[in-house]
Amino acid sequence: MSEKKPSVLEGFKAFLMRGNVVDLAVAVVIGAAFTNIVNSVVKGIINPLVGTIGTKNLDGYSSCIKGPCTGTGDSATGVRILWGSVLGATLTFLITAAVVYFLMVLPMSKYLARMEARRKAKEGTHEVIEVTELEVLKEIRDALVAQRGSGHDGR
Repeated sequence: MSEKKPSVLEGFKAFLMRGNVVDLAVAVVIGAAFTNIVNSVVKGIINPLVGTIGTKNLDGYSSCIKGPCTGTGDSATGVRILWGSVLGATLTFLITAAVVYFLMVLPMSKYLARMEARRKAKEGTHEVIEVTELEVLKEIRDALVAQRGSGHDGR
């Protein structure tokens, strides 16, 4: 008897059809779309709010640590720390993390906690019924034993 070995393509197809891979692919696509939304919020709302204090573009904020610092872009001279870019990326990260936490993680954890509480309540009720039934069965057994004992004594 010879066993048929699965081909490489069949193995690859099985790998792709597993739930984890499909879920991961969906998460990456949703994450990419969500990143565009967050970037739009930062550029359309956060940057203009910061622009009321200074420039509208956070990338323009920098500090010169070795001068002379003149020009911008490729023609810039000196050594600059571009802390505005870091601030913009940090704001994007914080907004993304907050939205993911408050709109996805927190509701899901509350939902799972409710499901777990319901499951435990259902198990607890089931256990109480089982204990009650067990007590009733013990009482029936004791009553039968007592009847047998009294029936033998009277003969």
